[in-house]
Amino acid sequence: MRISPYGASSVITTAVFCTLFFIAGFFLPQPGGGAISVAGLLFLLFTLFFYRDPMREIRAEPGAVIAPADGKIVLKQSVDHPVTGNGSTLVSIFMSPFNVHVNRIPISGRVLDLNYVPGKYLMAFDHRSMTDNERMEITLETAAGTVWFCQVSGFVARRIVCELKPGQEVTKGNLFGMIKLGSRVDIVLPPSVQVTASVGMKTVGGTTSLGSTH
Repeated sequence: MRISPYGASSVITTAVFCTLFFIAGFFLPQPGGGAISVAGLLFLLFTLFFYRDPMREIRAEPGAVIAPADGKIVLKQSVDHPVTGNGSTLVSIFMSPFNVHVNRIPISGRVLDLNYVPGKYLMAFDHRSMTDNERMEITLETAAGTVWFCQVSGFVARRIVCELKPGQEVTKGNLFGMIKLGSRVDIVLPPSVQVTASVGMKTVGGTTSLGSTH
């Protein structure tokens, strides 16, 4: 199982502490000591599961806009967005703690702007989190027009990782960060993209198509 590069340090730290707990459990009075050993092992397994980064075959169609995250689409609506223009489409993907947490570039282009916004930590399925929560807003210049998407922290997830830089050329499907412990990713697509995604759809980052530029 491949581990996300964004979680390597956390996995190493957790592995050290869990190993110490596992060993210590054998020297403590039983059955309490055994319970401590089991707890240490289970927490290590959960950490490895949480930071997993499975291999993905990126959707190859040139016009396809792919899901930037694993999860479930909880909102789709037409919006007049200050970055992407009138008649754009907002798609929101909710990431549970059990989803893969790495995020991927939805469409190739160039990073125009990055905007970190501090904020609250409302539940990610609460749509107010889109405007009230801590988030990282990303704007891409693409062949289909300007695309805007956003990593949003949640009640549990309070660590956003984004390695992008302004002016950087990016390729569809490439990893660029993660939201630790799950939350939501919102993406606003310009009118030039025919959005085919629907509410309730399960998404697989890098594989599921949200729409097409053709």
